[in-house]
Order: sequence, then structure tokens, then C-alpha cells
Amino acid sequence: MTGIERLHSIMTRLRDPETGCPWDKVQTLETLKPCVLEETYELLSAMDRPEDKANHVEELGDVLLQVMFQCVMAEQEGRFTFDDVANAISDKLVRRHPHVFGDVVAKDPATVLRNWEQIKQQEHKKESRHSALDGVPSTLPALLKAQRTAEKAARVGFDWKDSSGVLDKIEEEVGELKEAVAASHDTSLDVHVKEELGDLLFAVTNYARHLKCDAESALEGSTAKFARRFRAVEAGAKDAGRNLKDMTLEEMDALWERAKEGEK
Repeated sequence: MTGIERLHSIMTRLRDPETGCPWDKVQTLETLKPCVLEETYELLSAMDRPEDKANHVEELGDVLLQVMFQCVMAEQEGRFTFDDVANAISDKLVRRHPHVFGDVVAKDPATVLRNWEQIKQQEHKKESRHSALDGVPSTLPALLKAQRTAEKAARVGFDWKDSSGVLDKIEEEVGELKEAVAASHDTSLDVHVKEELGDLLFAVTNYARHLKCDAESALEGSTAKFARRFRAVEAGAKDAGRNLKDMTLEEMDALWERAKEGEK
């Protein structure tokens, strides 16, 4: 019995209406949504530590479980099977890689992505999708959604020729944000300020794309760096018998610079 066959057998038993697990057999697609989201984020965390092989394997397994869970539910309802899912993605991979499984020539990643998007558009002609952007999930986090939206537009040619154009756009958006802030009486309630801030963030994600840098992981890295240094500031204050709330900004900045130096 293969690993997939074993997992399928176990999940089928857990979902058995008579002898299955009381929790597993009452789950629905709606109740599984938080599980899918949580397991996905845990896998992303494991991917940051590939040297921890056991954890990586475990988190991949947890995500696979979510796929199998829904497939077994669908089997019980007579809708589709795990094999249907596996065959569907296999067919798609073959169809969208004509440069590997056919006679199309694609010598660089950019050409592959353009061909992929064209094939995808052809596939969805009979569906309700009419835009190159229709495949962007509405539930993506805002930063990731911004980058994916710009990527899809770029695949059909709507893009700057190089990153210098994006930098000019960032400078333009910074100027417009400054003007909006200067004209606002309450930035927390000003719709125009919020709009200009959003435009600036979108332009920055576009620049990340041109640098071939994932904006989501870049921001995650900077957030982690800030947290690491701030904890060092807290530790420094504690060692000095001080409370951050009683320290001046200059004193905290000195601890911050010490934390930065300690990382070099």
C-alpha cells in the first residue's frame, strides 16, 4: 500500500458515518476553512527552515491531509475523487507546458509565463472569466494580492519596460501622499489619504516584482528583523533596570543602534 493509499484509507475510516471519528465525520467545507488557512501558514513557516527536515515533512503532510479530507468528503457525496483531483492537475500541467510535452519553444521563464497566461485565457473562454485578472483569489492577503494582480497584468504586456519607471511612479505616489496628508485635518478618517497610501503600497509591490523579489516575504523579513531588534532594546532596558515607558526616544535609539551593531 502506498502512502497516498494509506492516507486515503485512514481518512475514509475517520469519515465513516457509523464507526468514524465524532469530530471528523461532522466537518464541512465551511468548518475546514480555518484549518486549511492555519496549515498553509504553518507550512510557510517550515519552508523558512528547510534544514528542519522532520518539521517540513510534517507540515507538508498536514496540508496534504486537508486535500485528502475534502476529497473523501466529495467521494462520500458522489462529486469527485482524489484521483480526479490528481488527474485534473496533471492534465493542466501537461497542457500548460507545451514547451516540454509538445513542440513549442520557450527558452526563458518570461516566455513560459506569457505562454501560460495565453493558454489559461483560452481555457477560460467558455467560462465566466473575461479578464486576465480573474484568476486572482479575492481572499488573498492585500500585499500578495497586489503583487499577483500586477503580475497577471504584466503577462499580457501591461507593464513598465524596466524598473526605473516603477521608481518614478513611487516618487510620484510619495508626492501625492504628502499633499493629501498636508491637506487633511484628520488622516485617520480621510479617504483621500488612505487612497494615496494604498497607491504608494501598490507601486512598491510593483517595484518588488521588477526586482524579482517577493514582496510578502520581504516584508515578513523586515518585520521579523524589527521584532528581533526591539526585543533586544527591551532586554537592554531590563539589564539597565529601566522601563521603556520611562526612557526617552534618544535612549531607546541608542539601544536600537547597539542591537544593530550586535547583528554585524
